[in-house]
Amino acid sequence: MALTVPAFTPLQASLWLTLCGRALDNRLPRPILGDTMADEIVRKVDYDYKKLHIPSGSVINIAHRAKKLDEVAQRFIARHPDAVGLDLGAGLDSRVLRITPPPTADWYDIDFPEVIAARRELLPAAATPHGIAADLTGSTWLDPLPTDRPVVAVADGLIAFLSEEEMISLVGRVIDHFPSGVIAFNGYSTFAVRMQKIAPVGKAIREVSKFPGFNDPRTPERWHPKLKLAEEILCTREPEVDRFPLGLRLMNRLAAPSAVLSRPGNTVLVYRF
Repeated sequence: MALTVPAFTPLQASLWLTLCGRALDNRLPRPILGDTMADEIVRKVDYDYKKLHIPSGSVINIAHRAKKLDEVAQRFIARHPDAVGLDLGAGLDSRVLRITPPPTADWYDIDFPEVIAARRELLPAAATPHGIAADLTGSTWLDPLPTDRPVVAVADGLIAFLSEEEMISLVGRVIDHFPSGVIAFNGYSTFAVRMQKIAPVGKAIREVSKFPGFNDPRTPERWHPKLKLAEEILCTREPEVDRFPLGLRLMNRLAAPSAVLSRPGNTVLVYRF
């Protein structure tokens, strides 16, 4: 018997897009991420993912982006075993189970109270070692966190749902709270904003998206004096492309030599401070 789908607001319900993308990737013959937990949740609540109209290329891109963010977090925690990890707008993602940080690190999943409650119902306890029920645009959710340890903060898809001013404020609060660290999130270009207005897959988030997008990966360096671009991960150039279906693989290979052509597709941006 399927569980009842949680009653989310339209903004909170945007989590289904990335969750179902990871679940559908797991059902592919050659998954990119292999997120069995996402697949289990979608089956558990019997969520009708077909209404999201997620094309196969977007399924793979969602999974690929998540994998790159996982790797950013894993590399940082390998260098800083005492790090604090933040999943900003965690949704129903079980990222901590995929990256398996050591006991010396602390991982926090931050999202709206209704989402954190759903995590505790649908995910095993180990998937939310520290859940913070809060609106990320608020100013107090960081207060209980350590201030003397490096941080790795990842945000998968969150940027679309914040205004530019809200994103700048959020980044600034993280930087001002921790002594050093990295912040990683998906690139969100002006092309992505335009496509969201016309593509069927964008319908699920069209009304709650606010960010205007940017095309220059150095643009966020203007958000805070300490913020510097550390890495631009152009997914067209990543080794997982070899496992893509033929048509998508060829498209990525053709775009890979050009950063301009690669950026609108799927990128992960990493900034240090």
